[in-house]
Amino acid sequence: MAHYHLSSVSFIAIMAVLFFAPQAHADVYKYVDKFGRVYLTDRPNHSGYKRIVRTLKGWTLPSGKGYANSGKNRSLYGPAIAQAALRYKLPHALLHAVIKAESAYNPIAVSRAGAVGLMQLMPGTALRYGVINRKDPIANLSGGSRYLRDLMGMFKNNLVLALAAYNAGENAVIRYGRKIPPYPETQTYVRRVLQYYKQYQLSMSG
Repeated sequence: MAHYHLSSVSFIAIMAVLFFAPQAHADVYKYVDKFGRVYLTDRPNHSGYKRIVRTLKGWTLPSGKGYANSGKNRSLYGPAIAQAALRYKLPHALLHAVIKAESAYNPIAVSRAGAVGLMQLMPGTALRYGVINRKDPIANLSGGSRYLRDLMGMFKNNLVLALAAYNAGENAVIRYGRKIPPYPETQTYVRRVLQYYKQYQLSMSG
């Protein structure tokens, strides 16, 4: 588990889940800084952290990675993904690849950067595409698909650059001469999505 900063509401909700966990395997530590911000981790890096509970081994905030319902949600949202692909003229195998890389089909996934939902929309992107509730899977899917379509147009159907822009922002791609920005996260992301895309192309049409 990485170090996470939580609001008081998020902290209360998460603690409710932790205390009622059926089994316990991994220690969780809490630290409150001088501004009242709460941090949780399973790897404390200074003496200010205090152990508060033992919880399920491998527990994390809902980041989407290793999401247990990935396969189930892939089937559940499959028709909506196919519809969005048709509407926005994108290969639905590509949308599946992006969603798998972004959230592992977890509609309530929240990244450390604040991206939310199936296609991990940031607040500014959600606002741009009229997505009011980023945890609404259909609205999130629509906004993310429209954004990806617009990026494909902006970068003349260059999929690599569109994916890099989806991860790092179009301005970053433009700033680096319309090339993948030299960010390890973005470079890994592009490779991962392309890998998933190839896999999905083999298992589904489009």
